[in-house]
Amino acid sequence: MKIYGKNPCLECLKSGDATIDSLKVQVGLKDNLSNTIIRLARENGAKISFLKKDILDKEQKNHQGFIMEVSDYKYCELEDILSLAKEKGEDPFIIILDEINDPHNLGAIIRTAECCGVHGIIIPKNRSVLVNETVIKVSTGATSYVKIAKVVNISKTIEQLKEQNIFVYALEKGGENLYEQNLTGPIAFVVGSEGQGIRALNKKVSDKIISIPEFGKINSLNASVATAVTAYEIRRQRGIK
Repeated sequence: MKIYGKNPCLECLKSGDATIDSLKVQVGLKDNLSNTIIRLARENGAKISFLKKDILDKEQKNHQGFIMEVSDYKYCELEDILSLAKEKGEDPFIIILDEINDPHNLGAIIRTAECCGVHGIIIPKNRSVLVNETVIKVSTGATSYVKIAKVVNISKTIEQLKEQNIFVYALEKGGENLYEQNLTGPIAFVVGSEGQGIRALNKKVSDKIISIPEFGKINSLNASVATAVTAYEIRRQRGIK
């Protein structure tokens, strides 16, 4: 899998989670960030090639001078997400994505999750975009720090979370006002695709349906924007630490 762009490459190298096979660098880059990326790649034992910009352009237009070949993304288990919350001494804070198919949405959601301290993201194994090069680029490297579990059945996973006393909200139109909820304590919330929303069974097994108030004429918010609004309201109620 390829990672391209300065920040995604830097964060991947800093995290130490991926096996770095090779790094292609545009000749002539001498800024501090570029030097740091090159140094870390050498420390990781990566094969480094210095190439002209037009050669890199043929492989990827938005490379910012860096294209890195790494091992495929490593997903975690649901238990790893719950263990992270326990290790931090925090109530679990989880995002569940129901058939998000746009890699730009997934990348933006992962970036938001990292920024507001989400312990992990759950995605379905099938009928969903997985972590790929575009997702990593859009997340600006946040994929290196956010735990993502890939599960076979979202509804059963929701039931598992409820058995762990985690309250599961479904974020969908027609529900109760987001800003009138007590969003403290162990929480997970489900976000569906823009086209289909959350599947009926997943809404049914969730504890409550909540909605973001809307005041305009457009039908709904983008999935990544809705996720960010909800995640930061949860963070606000939990308090800034």
